[in-house]
Amino acid sequence: MTERGTDPMAAPARYVFRVTFRLDPAQGVTTEPNRFETTLYRAADPPGEDGWLFFRDNCWRGNVADEEHVRRLAEDLLGVSVESVSFSELQTTEAYLDDLKAAIAADLGAFNADNVTEVLSKYLGSSIRVE
Repeated sequence: MTERGTDPMAAPARYVFRVTFRLDPAQGVTTEPNRFETTLYRAADPPGEDGWLFFRDNCWRGNVADEEHVRRLAEDLLGVSVESVSFSELQTTEAYLDDLKAAIAADLGAFNADNVTEVLSKYLGSSIRVE
């Protein structure tokens, strides 16, 4: 989840995460509640371009592969203490998904898989929603 200049809601594909965070106010100040849940959207990079392997590097079987790592990324982006983060889905257009499948097929060795379906299942599980 690197800082992105693209509006995730305008992108042809975006990763969706559920994030629970808390406020850690300065000494002498409290908040009620101090724990919140939100949805974080990250634009998916175009297949084949720098950053497009985000799903491979951060997801496993439709879940966050390394929650501590992704939690730290979310903390950096949100500027708050993140208690938990979970991957919800890849929201995508049919065109983006077709491009993603073509890019995966062009380099199956990078995924240690025999076919595109195996790659998508291995990393995203059933968490792909075509809009």
